[in-house]
Amino acid sequence: MWSFHRHRVIDWRWIPRAGVPAALGAVLGAWLAIRIGDDAFRRILAGVIIAAAAWTLWDPLQRRRPAPGTESQHWGPGFALIFFGIGVYGGFVQAGVGFLVLAAVTILGLDFVRGNALKVLIALLFTPLALVVFSLSGKVDWVAGAALALGNLLGGLIGVRLSVLKGHRWIRRVVMVTVVIFAIRLWMAP
Repeated sequence: MWSFHRHRVIDWRWIPRAGVPAALGAVLGAWLAIRIGDDAFRRILAGVIIAAAAWTLWDPLQRRRPAPGTESQHWGPGFALIFFGIGVYGGFVQAGVGFLVLAAVTILGLDFVRGNALKVLIALLFTPLALVVFSLSGKVDWVAGAALALGNLLGGLIGVRLSVLKGHRWIRRVVMVTVVIFAIRLWMAP
């Protein structure tokens, strides 16, 4: 978050609009994840990732890109519901939630650089809440979680720099390749 803030691509007005609904949804999603089987979990994840990839591939930003700072005109109550749903998914699985956020922000007219900033903000808000739900149920592998946290931190530091330097088109290509590989791997998992 600090890196996006330093590059001036984060809009803190997103917290009540997207972050709070996503955080509330994450609590529900984590609660649901504790109660579902592994096979159903993988199938749901693969389906959602494929749908998000299709939306991202369509890329409505090719037709209309609002000027920076004018996205607020496009916010409405429906977006709070969308981000609540993203939060449910994020609390449910976390993996791939960035693809959903990027798909949603294209509706708002954000490019992928500012969309990535929003993705990081939302994850920062709902991850601790989901962690509490999983932890209270004894479902946390703390060693693996610490390794993932370190990897996310290092990847995030590198990713912010690349996002800002390379821009929307480059990020879009990376997201598309990653989401296709991720969805195929999930679908084919035993």
